[in-house]
Amino acid sequence: MHAYTKKIREAAQRLLVEKKVDGVIGFRQGTIPMMSEPVMIRHVDQVDQLVWNSFCGVNLANYLVKRKDRVAVVAKGCDSRNMVLQMQENQFQRNQLYILGAPCHGMVDRRKIWAFLKGREPLQVTENGPELHVSGKGFEEVLRREEYLQDNCRICTHRNPVIYDELLGDLVSEQTGVDRYEDVRRVEAMPPQDKWRYFEELIASCIRCYACRNACPMCYCPTCFVDESRPQWVGKTLDATDTRTFHLLRAFHLAGRCTDCGACERACPMGISVRQFTKKLEKDVKELYGYEAGLVMEGRPPLDTYRPDDPQDFIK
Repeated sequence: MHAYTKKIREAAQRLLVEKKVDGVIGFRQGTIPMMSEPVMIRHVDQVDQLVWNSFCGVNLANYLVKRKDRVAVVAKGCDSRNMVLQMQENQFQRNQLYILGAPCHGMVDRRKIWAFLKGREPLQVTENGPELHVSGKGFEEVLRREEYLQDNCRICTHRNPVIYDELLGDLVSEQTGVDRYEDVRRVEAMPPQDKWRYFEELIASCIRCYACRNACPMCYCPTCFVDESRPQWVGKTLDATDTRTFHLLRAFHLAGRCTDCGACERACPMGISVRQFTKKLEKDVKELYGYEAGLVMEGRPPLDTYRPDDPQDFIK
């Protein structure tokens, strides 16, 4: 992981000196352990701020929509897929980007480490190959990195960037034999009343902060439907019907556009498994159209196209 840091800094310096880009979007160390934050570097004397580690989970495609300048950006597999989708939706042009592809080994979920520590405060977290060394006042723990990956990373089958201008390391072996939809099938098999109860309980703690929406690289409508007041499609309170409407409509808005980058769940302050909605629609789009979002530049997402011979049996 840390080998990427040196290569990112070298690339950033080269690209800025040669004036090939106006800035470099990457990560710098946050102010607390297990927190790497996005940063825009515009000068060569800032490149030493750039880092790469197991906590660079934020999807940097979030910072590309409607850009007018030319930037370099570090991209994991999911980030690069979102960039493909954004370009298909004409949010920017390919020649505006210089993509530093980061073959990914999965990002660590800091909440899982906090849960393991049971209230002990981590003051330093370092990486040594497959191990995480976590230390604090009066304790030191060595954890196996693989056991603390984000849930979406554990089942990711596209860890390598799908587009890039240069790679920061060798391509990694993609995971095979992964069952991405075991949890979705379990819900699908429920009787209707149990299914209803499951989703009601899933979002019962939602406080409508919209962190899931704001963190999503594909939620960039100028005015989201929940913020409209004329007409007001959804109420502003924590009414269960309004909360349910928000989550269901947002999920359908992302059908065929979600790359399961995990941004929504990582941002949720209530720990809601928001991906339960988007994964169901990801599964349906894959089964109905054989399509996975953002893998290729050519064409358009299936729900963004129409053919005269499209099946229409559902129309009564």
